[in-house]
Amino acid sequence: MAVCYRHPSRETGVSCSSCGRPICPDCMTPTPVGMRCPECARERTRVTRGVRSRSAVPRGTQILIAINVIVFLAETATGAPLGGGGGGTIWNHGALFGPALTSNNLYPIYTGTHEYWRLLTSGFIHDGILHIGINMLSLYFVGMALEPAIGTRNFVVIYMTSLLAGSFGSLLFQPDYPTIGASGAIFGVFGALIVVARYRGIPFWQSGLGFILVVNILFSLSVQGISIGGHLGGLVAGLITGWFVLEFDERRHMPAVAMAGCAAVAVASIIAALAVAGGHGLTPNGFTI
Repeated sequence: MAVCYRHPSRETGVSCSSCGRPICPDCMTPTPVGMRCPECARERTRVTRGVRSRSAVPRGTQILIAINVIVFLAETATGAPLGGGGGGTIWNHGALFGPALTSNNLYPIYTGTHEYWRLLTSGFIHDGILHIGINMLSLYFVGMALEPAIGTRNFVVIYMTSLLAGSFGSLLFQPDYPTIGASGAIFGVFGALIVVARYRGIPFWQSGLGFILVVNILFSLSVQGISIGGHLGGLVAGLITGWFVLEFDERRHMPAVAMAGCAAVAVASIIAALAVAGGHGLTPNGFTI
């Protein structure tokens, strides 16, 4: 196992994407082109392909992508069209829809009540092959940048917490519209990536993260059918949980406190989502992603 070139006592499986030197989590600087060592991050050097060891493979990212793809195939098998448009057994029973979480009986198409699982399952359902393709490509790139920096456990916890916070955001803005997609969780991963860059001393705008964030927010605000509440909810949760992980797990070596903080955000998101899930009795004529 290689050791960090700046901290010889620390083993690592991650190498700088520019110079190829092994780097530990404290020396990793996330950039749009992969992890870099502090020197290369400051110099903005040309990227060269390095060898990634087996321990650096982003297992959590791969597993989450696999789960999303499997669910999408199951959607298609149970009646959802590949081109999108909603429908099918899994879509109908898994999409996030406020009144389905409560005892509201104003929607005969959704006959279930207290279907709390929708807060989670909606984040793995997608509307057509284009929707899942864009989301999984985004998850791959942000996961490849974040997971090696904070570890698989922390990455998955941030992803799932952001998913739940995204569900709360969607219900807060549009409880009467069914919502699906992994976008809220992906925005959360991006938020955590911003926190990592901040702790590594990388300027927000020079890293390219600021530009990407502005573009995504403008896209969410301007395109019809996008769940801006879900995106913002996930982003805020990612910023908070990312801070817990970086501050208490990496800096203070108190992983239990970091996990407790993330758990508190997840629980608060669930409670808040149920509080705003009633809806207003309007007939939904579409859905958001």
